[in-house]
Amino acid sequence: MDKTDTPGESPVPPNKPLARRAPQPGAPSAGAAAYPESVTRLIDRLARLPGIGRRSAERLTFHILKATAADAMDLSRAIADVKERVRHCRICYNLMDAIAAGVERTDPTSDTCSICSADGRDRGTIMVVEQPKDLIALEHTGSYKGLFHVLMGRISPLEGVSAADLTIADLLARVDDPVRNLGTPVAEVVLALNPTLEGDGTALYLAQELEGMAGRGIRVTRLARGLPTGSQLEFANKSVLADAIQGRRLM
Repeated sequence: MDKTDTPGESPVPPNKPLARRAPQPGAPSAGAAAYPESVTRLIDRLARLPGIGRRSAERLTFHILKATAADAMDLSRAIADVKERVRHCRICYNLMDAIAAGVERTDPTSDTCSICSADGRDRGTIMVVEQPKDLIALEHTGSYKGLFHVLMGRISPLEGVSAADLTIADLLARVDDPVRNLGTPVAEVVLALNPTLEGDGTALYLAQELEGMAGRGIRVTRLARGLPTGSQLEFANKSVLADAIQGRRLM
């Protein structure tokens, strides 16, 4: 008689899986993270940044781990300073550093950005942009010497952004009341919004809101559009060519 046929014993099926051993107290589970908790937390926080995936977050985390303590602390302090010190200009909503705590505000322009408080700028002209980064790009050209107004976005019904969510009311107040514009009446409003569907819709809304002020000599203009320097006609799309034709000027 075979051993498996011994009375009182049941034959074991050859394909039956073996029973798993219960995990011992204190032993890591199969799904536990391989990184220390603090490293995992940093990876998770970095992965939340726009354009940063999980692998990019891991590379950044290990770069910080390899950096010196001084460099890591400098990065930490820079992030803290951005959240604690940076705020918006009360006039144009550009970004600026807040005055350090305990410093007396003796200058009436201390809560305005460097552009609004600068001497020699044309305060009768306001260029409207969507974001502070757009302001920086235009300012770096050196071709514009007026003031700015940052909308902090653009009207986008699909994203739930309406005119009330932007700084449009503050812009209209600046145009309507010279006191709100550092005491200078506004003569021209330049719409420098991005040439997108939402940007054009926002520009149209602003143009309609400012239309009633045209009787006071306020001009509403927009940035020129058309062929960029160095381009070729055969590579331009229909919208660019149409803007170039409509915006042609004398030689």
